[in-house]
Amino acid sequence: MLKVAILDDYQNVSQQFVDLEKLAGKYEIKIFSEPFEDEADVIDKLSDFEALLVMRERTPITKNIIENLSKLKFIITSGLRNKSIDLDAAKKRKIIVSGTESNLNPTPELTWTLILGLARNIKEEIDNMYQGYWQTTVGVELKGKILGLIGLGKVGSQVAKIGKAFGMEVMAWSENLNLDKCKELDVLPCSKDDLIKNSDFLSIHVQGGERYKDCITLKELDKMKKTSFLINTSRGPIVNEDDLIIALSTNVIAGAGLDVYEKEPLPENNKLRFLPNALLTPHLGYVTAENYNVYYSQMIESLEACASGKPIRVIE
Repeated sequence: MLKVAILDDYQNVSQQFVDLEKLAGKYEIKIFSEPFEDEADVIDKLSDFEALLVMRERTPITKNIIENLSKLKFIITSGLRNKSIDLDAAKKRKIIVSGTESNLNPTPELTWTLILGLARNIKEEIDNMYQGYWQTTVGVELKGKILGLIGLGKVGSQVAKIGKAFGMEVMAWSENLNLDKCKELDVLPCSKDDLIKNSDFLSIHVQGGERYKDCITLKELDKMKKTSFLINTSRGPIVNEDDLIIALSTNVIAGAGLDVYEKEPLPENNKLRFLPNALLTPHLGYVTAENYNVYYSQMIESLEACASGKPIRVIE
């Protein structure tokens, strides 16, 4: 039987979406619910497996890991893009990498959870309610405020539409901004500098990777309004985390809503956890029952296709 590892099932929910009994005669499946300590730990624990079912970018499948998992034949990832898998190393070893479709709406929805939470001081007010207090802060309205978007792709476009529905002015910048999309959505294209200086809420919706690494540093944060908020539901390294901690600690900006981090899971002693103006969620952007149903069902579908010699949704 093919030995299959389901990686990083943090919530122990994969069995709700994968019928292990039905697959028992064909595959020997093991579920890993805890994050791995390091690459050596990955190699040690996965050395006997022939297929890996990878949830997003929780465990990077690096060149070193691929070269040291001698039995590995298939890598199945949620989504059709995963920058944490070394595709060149996989191709060299003739390992098939396959993916799944993905729902687009969960991340924009969570983005607005963070924006609204910041605007109305939801974290502080909820904490105070449990302490017996009543109305301790004054929030701000969204109507008439400027929503700045770094990226106007599939996710950014949905965020823009909701911003317009709230009566916000929407601006956008990216290195490959589509001007036709701006016109269609009534979004004002602008330079990065203008976006940063003018936005009341600055939300990030570009892909990870080297192009946008450290796109937001203390230099950019210093240019933002002191009343402005930064929201990141894309990838942690796009924002320099150390610089953001400085900016939040010294009130350079009013606050930040974060769903993604430089290191995940976020270490318990990370300073972001102790900042009152940081609204944090544990990378929940894609974590919905509907999306998990797509991910896990299509992971198994892709696994079956690979095992039968007819791979589908191949990522190259």
